[in-house]
Amino acid sequence: MAASSLILVHNHPSGDTTFSRADIDMTREIIDARIPFEIEVHEHLTAGMGCVTSFRSAGLI
Repeated sequence: MAASSLILVHNHPSGDTTFSRADIDMTREIIDARIPFEIEVHEHLTAGMGCVTSFRSAGLI
């Protein structure tokens, strides 16, 4: 069995779902690392106090 795609999700305990520089950098590293495996990264979501923010909607994927 093999994965063909990923959806990344993590929480921000502070409740502020604004992407940090570290969030953006790590997402880029994951996207770059998956290339040889032909795995698609569909989304990365950050969750906080009743809010979810999308990397795809922000144009970061």
